Amino acid sequence: MIESAVLLVATGFGLGWLPWAPGTFGSLICLPLAWWLLGYPLWRQVLIMAVLLAVAVPLCHWASLWLGGGDAPQIVADEYLAFPIAVIGLVAARRPWVMGMAFVLFRLFDIIKPPPISQIEALGGGLGIVLDDVMAALYAWMVLAIGTALWRRCHLR
Repeated sequence: MIESAVLLVATGFGLGWLPWAPGTFGSLICLPLAWWLLGYPLWRQVLIMAVLLAVAVPLCHWASLWLGGGDAPQIVADEYLAFPIAVIGLVAARRPWVMGMAFVLFRLFDIIKPPPISQIEALGGGLGIVLDDVMAALYAWMVLAIGTALWRRCHLR
């Protein structure tokens, strides 16, 4: 019973079982989650993200064990629970095109795994599974924060 519930949530309610791009399809759950999160003040966004990540580590750990170990492609909770970091505190992310750009950047960094993402993933267990996505989200956040600041600066002149 508990194993089934954990696997259901960890696999993005079944999206992680898709044969093609399960991480991308499973990540789609994060879009309404991130949009909802942006409606709160920054301190509450940070608090909610801390809780989500605290849940994600054991969730992904147990799912990994039950699916044979490692970062199984079926596990997508790490993606959808870490993605909101890519837009946290960014008011511009309430624009659909900015949210879409955040999603594309997040997936790109998660797939390419530039350093130190690949090293972080090697930590193993739920921590490694989740932290590599946290780092991908932080990379996406940095690109978006710089990009939106430059956009504002250019359009305010």
